[in-house]
Amino acid sequence: MPFPLAVLVSGSGSNLQSILDKIEAGSLKAEVRVVLSNKPDALGLKRAEKLDIPTRVLSHTDFASREAFDQEMVNVINTHGVRAGTGAVVLAGFMRMLTPEFLRAFPQAVLNIHPALLPSFPGTHGAADAAKYGVRLAGCTVHFVDEIMDHGPVIIQAVVPAFPGEEAQPLAARILKLEHCIYPQALSWLAQGQLSIEGRHVHVQGASPACCGSQQHPYMVSPGLEPGFLPKDA
Repeated sequence: MPFPLAVLVSGSGSNLQSILDKIEAGSLKAEVRVVLSNKPDALGLKRAEKLDIPTRVLSHTDFASREAFDQEMVNVINTHGVRAGTGAVVLAGFMRMLTPEFLRAFPQAVLNIHPALLPSFPGTHGAADAAKYGVRLAGCTVHFVDEIMDHGPVIIQAVVPAFPGEEAQPLAARILKLEHCIYPQALSWLAQGQLSIEGRHVHVQGASPACCGSQQHPYMVSPGLEPGFLPKDA
């Protein structure tokens, strides 16, 4: 049976689309049961509607408190067959902090993707902050969600080079391409029961070694090293 997912969006939903594409290709054995948004004009809703996936708009301004809003989201998600132990909640550009009550309803089953290498550059402008700071390596992070913004245990990260003087937009575009790879991968691991958490460490059973360098010494460096400075087994 496909792994049930509820996806929360506030904007374009490009990561939602990447998940749907991987499901269609057979790489991700999951099913998006419902897409929720706090924005009625979110493009992510239209992406879902094209595939006849149920959608729901809940405006947070219609609720007396954050807790009441989140409880209604829990109710909707549960109604579509995504419950604790039987699925996951996927944040795909959902621009609201979740309450502890929401997280308790889906323990270790709420995931988020962030366009920076956490714990560096948390918040809503991860790629732009990295570009402004002048880092040499940037990237993205899929992590479990806890009560602190962009703080939960890291599942997978991917790295791209960042270039001196580069504007945020081209850097963010390179990062986004990798977001569309690592988010479905993390969900696939979760769906297959390959993830376990010990403290802040997420263990991935059966995962392949890192793709840069060697299995013994995985690395990515930017700018590149000259031959005399490479690891001996590279």
